[in-house]
Amino acid sequence: MDKLQAEDARYLKRKVKRGSVDVHPTEKALVVQYEVEATILGEMGDPMVGERKECQKIIRLKSLNANTDITTLARRVVEECRLIHPSKLPEVEQLLFYLQNRKKLQLQKHSPRDLTPFEGMELDEEANINCIDDYVELLYEDIPEKVRGATLILHLARNPDNLEELLQNETALGALARVLREDWKQSVDMATTIIYVFFCFSSFSQFHGLVTHYKIGALCMNITEHELKRYDLWQDELQKKKKDPDNQNVKKEHEKALKKYQGLLSKQEQLLRVALYLLLNLAEDTRTELKMRNKNIVHMLVKTLDREDEELLVLVVSFLKKLSIFLENKNDMAEMHAVEKLARLLACDHENLLNTTLRLLLNLSFDTGLRSQMVQAGLIHKLSLMLADEKQGQLCMCILYHISVDDRFKSMFAYTDCIPQLMKMLFECGESHMEPELIAFCINLAANKRNAQVICEGNGLKMLMKRGLKLKDVLIMKMIRNLSQHDGPTKNLFIDYVGDLAAQMGAEEREEYVIECLGTLANLTIPDLDWELVLKEYNLVPYLKDHLKPGSAEDDLILEVVIMIGTVSMDDSCAATMAKSGIIPALIELLNEAPAYLIDLMHDKNAEIRKVCNNTLDIIAEYDKECERKIQSEKFRWHNSQWLEMVENRAMGDDGEPFMFGDDGEAFMHNGDILERHDLFYTADPTSSTPQVYMEGGREADILERHDLFYTTGIHGGREGVREADILERHDLFYTTGIHGG
Repeated sequence: MDKLQAEDARYLKRKVKRGSVDVHPTEKALVVQYEVEATILGEMGDPMVGERKECQKIIRLKSLNANTDITTLARRVVEECRLIHPSKLPEVEQLLFYLQNRKKLQLQKHSPRDLTPFEGMELDEEANINCIDDYVELLYEDIPEKVRGATLILHLARNPDNLEELLQNETALGALARVLREDWKQSVDMATTIIYVFFCFSSFSQFHGLVTHYKIGALCMNITEHELKRYDLWQDELQKKKKDPDNQNVKKEHEKALKKYQGLLSKQEQLLRVALYLLLNLAEDTRTELKMRNKNIVHMLVKTLDREDEELLVLVVSFLKKLSIFLENKNDMAEMHAVEKLARLLACDHENLLNTTLRLLLNLSFDTGLRSQMVQAGLIHKLSLMLADEKQGQLCMCILYHISVDDRFKSMFAYTDCIPQLMKMLFECGESHMEPELIAFCINLAANKRNAQVICEGNGLKMLMKRGLKLKDVLIMKMIRNLSQHDGPTKNLFIDYVGDLAAQMGAEEREEYVIECLGTLANLTIPDLDWELVLKEYNLVPYLKDHLKPGSAEDDLILEVVIMIGTVSMDDSCAATMAKSGIIPALIELLNEAPAYLIDLMHDKNAEIRKVCNNTLDIIAEYDKECERKIQSEKFRWHNSQWLEMVENRAMGDDGEPFMFGDDGEAFMHNGDILERHDLFYTADPTSSTPQVYMEGGREADILERHDLFYTTGIHGGREGVREADILERHDLFYTTGIHGG
């Protein structure tokens, strides 16, 4: 049938439909869109097969400049291009006028998707895609011809419209890859140019497979490592020739070597730039990034931070920022002291480099060890000076906030201009919304005594109180509460605000706001303060009593109420008032619930909380035998939870029936609490009939580590009995007096 149709086909009809005209996004050119419809006609003229394709034509206007006559040029374009209908002459004039006045696009220097042209790319001829075979032939000649051929192909590759066609030319790409692999050490220019060709492909994710196929990424890693070693050798040679500056011959030789070195360095940095850009593009795939990490990409990048070329540094810092989100890479940066090298870049005037550096430092500041390196590198002072910068201030504040989390470094902020700058920013907010980073930073700083003194200087505390009380601002009140905890002159400043704070105790106020106000009052352990007058004037005793009842409020508020009672009870008359009000029984009732609350917190994720709870429970256990038994039981459950769960879950066989019975048919595993089965935990003494649970250092020993717990009359389980094998298979662990299930 296909053969018959092919024989019947006699004519091909081609129809072109004109489309829109627009300007080229980057070049001085017009882009004409059109549609081609091709139809194969049969012998009788009837259409057999049809196909439609959208196309575009680019009309480059090389002669267009500020003095060009737009009207004449537009008429010429319309006359010579049949795809533009004469009726569109006014539209073409308008587009040409736009092109004539369009400012030259500035390449974004910080963008990893493009590279500015470098020295050696200039050509005295225009590259033509139709001559690609001739350019490939040049790659088989000597080095100068190879450089020329590669440069011509690069000019083609820089136009994205040519990439698809170049992709189909496996001969050209294979020749480029071969020349790079074999001859890259012979010419830096040639290596740079060929890598640039593949960089053009790497700018598009769909071509990454091509770049990987020719192993260009691995080659770039090798080239980068080699060039960094060459740089170290150059530095050593210069240092040797600089040893005797008084000797004129040595001095001239050094100047000559330095001039040569600068030329070599410029070419090397071009090569590093294009190679690292290509690797950065390929690192979009995390698997490829992992391969780079295994080949020490982080170490190479950190070493490159010593360079002076700002364009190269922007690239290197951008790459490090991308890598820093992974723990292993972050650890490598810490090992290489990257923070110390990054601190040097904060003094630069290059806006993109500064911004990228701050973003990398922000990523690294989540690590405690790296925060220590930042402090040692003097970043607190440097970043404090940049807080007022509109563009970089927010990043600086976030980094400083992370540093302020560590108590070791809080006091250092008092000796910089950081706190006055923050207070100024705080008060400039007025009644408007405040940035969370700003207030969070201030809350951290207020937790240090020296910082608190600086904050309260002048009208600092007065302004904070005014905003906090007027706007009912919880975060400002939290900052004030931190200020109030420091003994000395700072605490005495709060006497003027006791009444204002006490007036906030009311059912209509938000609970989190009341917690901060009450916490601030509870911190005011000032001997000269008349607490009895405050309690009476603001009727606080009923409020405190009502909020001691379990379930009457959140735990945080109840805690502040208890602390407040402790503060006012330092005054004898207030203590008597509290006793008469019936608060003491409420406190005792609350205290009785403490062990259960502490037992819940005993397994908290926070290690410090667990430590405090364990110590407190040990003290309670010493004075209350009933609590001691509960605490021991709970600790035993937690410490041996896996063993207990296994025993309870496997006490039933596959058929749903108990599988461990004594001679009388009674199951060893009763439905009761397994911890009540003392016969499971015999002592090492086979004659003893008293069941004992062993304790070590105030806690239960791990039962699986205590071999003596599994001995029975005449039978010794030894270490074999506590292997990870199914413990229920060991019947000798569950014998009772006179019963042998052997």
